[in-house]
Amino acid sequence: MRDVIVIGAGGGGAVIAKELAAQGLDVLVLEAGPAAKPERDWTHFEIDQSAPGSGALRFGPADRTKPPWSRELPQNSFIWQVAGVGGTTQHYLGNSPRAYPGVFRNYRAPDASRYDREHEFPFRYAELVPYYEWVEHTLPVQTAPMGRKEEAFLEAAAAMGGLAVQRTKDTMSDSYRPQENAILQPVGFAGRTADPAKLVFPLSFGCTFCGHCLQGCKEPLRAPRNLRAKRSTDNSYMPMALTADRWTNGRAVTLVADAYATRIVTEAEAARAVTWRLGTTGETQTEEARVVVLAAGAIESPRLWLNSGLPNPNDWVGRGLTDHAFDLVFGVLPRDIESSKGPGSAARADFPSRGALESTVATPAAAAFSAALSDSGVARDGVGRVVGRSLQTALSDIDRLISVLVLTDDDVEAQNRVTLSASPPDEHGAIARVEMHHRARSARTAANRAFLVGKALELVKAAGATATFRTNWPPVLAHIHSTLRVGSRESDSVLDEYAEARAVRRLFVADNSALPNSLGGANPTLTTQALATRTAERIVQRYFRGHDWVTKEQPTSSIAPIVTAAVAVVA
Repeated sequence: MRDVIVIGAGGGGAVIAKELAAQGLDVLVLEAGPAAKPERDWTHFEIDQSAPGSGALRFGPADRTKPPWSRELPQNSFIWQVAGVGGTTQHYLGNSPRAYPGVFRNYRAPDASRYDREHEFPFRYAELVPYYEWVEHTLPVQTAPMGRKEEAFLEAAAAMGGLAVQRTKDTMSDSYRPQENAILQPVGFAGRTADPAKLVFPLSFGCTFCGHCLQGCKEPLRAPRNLRAKRSTDNSYMPMALTADRWTNGRAVTLVADAYATRIVTEAEAARAVTWRLGTTGETQTEEARVVVLAAGAIESPRLWLNSGLPNPNDWVGRGLTDHAFDLVFGVLPRDIESSKGPGSAARADFPSRGALESTVATPAAAAFSAALSDSGVARDGVGRVVGRSLQTALSDIDRLISVLVLTDDDVEAQNRVTLSASPPDEHGAIARVEMHHRARSARTAANRAFLVGKALELVKAAGATATFRTNWPPVLAHIHSTLRVGSRESDSVLDEYAEARAVRRLFVADNSALPNSLGGANPTLTTQALATRTAERIVQRYFRGHDWVTKEQPTSSIAPIVTAAVAVVA
């Protein structure tokens, strides 16, 4: 019997696995997708990496000759998720802001009533801060490297007026700032040259400004896996989990990739075992554990819950899906701002209780895909799908685009949900049905989105855009949260404040589905990782030996001495 089985090695699963292994627990991690070797398996070609059906970074099996796994989408929408060790963090942009304090219990500022108070965190913001700090140190999270596109964004934000410069990690007012990113700062030749002979470790360290964050990070070449620039969990937490016996008194995690969990087995209303299917052979295995952690993502976690026949007494399993109601605004500038270079997103403007705006990288395929992704018809008066000559003009010089992503603070709504589809099942059971009533969102969500779109248009015009476009995206599900919510009320939440299932003892959740709301519009990964760290502490204290462990000395990486070595070599 294992101490803990963690289902999923993505943004939260790898974190909780590392923290539990560091305490000496016997942890098995099951990951449905592959364990990639970036220099062998990845390229910078967007179609090879990010094509939804056949790309290396897709939601599908390790064998890329097989089709991706299916979901039912009853509306026009697109789900951007990745299977594999690292999960969707393999192609995320590293953005790691903290949630807005206004989404937590006991927030008493004058703007408190403008948040979704019915679905707030069941504890105070201050209680999560030590866990934020732990994750920020571990990854590490640093101020993003700046380039010309970030300079254009921040100068435009300053010119808009009404926005302060944010100087802390706590977002309390309308403000702008460089992103806090999980991307290592460039050292040596990194960011200073395009010469591939110099963009190798140890001549270069950290972000090389290649512009390909969405295609996964293999930069700089020849670097050890745990020193790749972007701190996706396959580059950060999972290497630490797999070597926990070397740097603490811990125990190395056992990782099984290409292992799709199909059932959580219970006994006496407690999680008891996990059954999974190996993709290569189709063989089914079952193993027992004292604790099970569900971290398969905000769609697959409720799917597995429902396929396992676990209790759902209040019918909130899968309900309340929040997605930041994305939109995209971009402008064509009369000057080159190197939009295709540097970190994928390294500048932001925050509007607490409304949401946020952030800069995005403009690589050709991503820009064309994003500009054409609309259900509002061909663009008229700058709103809708950009096609034909308009698209050709916009993309004629990709480095003149300024792109602004809108992240809306959207309400938790029971109508937006994950259920089991009536379509034929796949080899893992009934597939997920993802239902998003995007054009019938709450009045607050719709008003927030409209406000932020207006601010995004104001920003690109302040940057000097000669043409502007608002795509009016349908549901683009990349930030997917809240489908197995923690909460203070049993009536509309699935988990208690420590992310343990109310209806199934010894079952915890450590992915975005545990988030109780959309965090005010902040990118979710850091908060999920902080919450997973807090949950790991609870597991140790409640079901194992229990001790005060967050303050315990635990080396997190060997980054500092290798940075010094890299600088010495370049010098």
